[in-house]
Amino acid sequence: MSRIGKKPIVVPPGVDVNIDGTTVTVKGPKGTLKRDIRHEISAKLEDGVINVTRDNDEKESRSYHGLTRTLIANMIEGVSTGYKKELEISGVGYRAAKQGEMLVLNVGYSHQVTISEVDGITVEVPAPNKIIVSGPDKQKVGQFASEIRGKRPPEPYHGKGIKYAGEYIRRKEGKAGKGGK
Repeated sequence: MSRIGKKPIVVPPGVDVNIDGTTVTVKGPKGTLKRDIRHEISAKLEDGVINVTRDNDEKESRSYHGLTRTLIANMIEGVSTGYKKELEISGVGYRAAKQGEMLVLNVGYSHQVTISEVDGITVEVPAPNKIIVSGPDKQKVGQFASEIRGKRPPEPYHGKGIKYAGEYIRRKEGKAGKGGK
C-alpha cells in the first residue's frame, strides 16, 4: 500500500469538495479547481475526510495512487490558502514593473521583455527587483514563475539574472589571466 496514498485528506472549513465519478471539483475562498482522476483510482468523501483508494495492485495503479492523493491535497490547499513563488532580480539596471496586466522586465537585452498574466495567476511587483507570483493552482504558479525565470536565468560568474528567492547560485571563478594583476 502506498504510504502517501493511504493518508486521509482533511477538508478544512470553507472548502467545498464535490466528487462526481472521476471528476473532483474543489471550491474555496481563493477559487475553483477541477481535475479528472484515473479510472483505476477512486476518491470518497466521508465526514469531511477524503480517502483515496485503488482498484488493483498493478504497477500503474500503484504509481497513480500517491500522485492522485497529493494532487487532490494540493487542490484543497490551493483554494484555501493559495500558493506563491517569489523571484528576485539581480544585476545593474535589471528591474521589473507591472503595467496593467503585463509584466515588463528590463534584464539586459536591447528591448524590454513583456509577459502577460495567465488566467488564475496574480503577479505583484512590490519592489523593482522582486516579483511575486501567486494563485490557487500549484502547477500553474510554478510553471509561470519558471517562464519568468527563463527569460534571464542567473549566470554563474556574476550572479546576474532572475532567480527564485532563497535559490543558491553556484558561482564560478573567472579567467585567471596571464599577467596576474
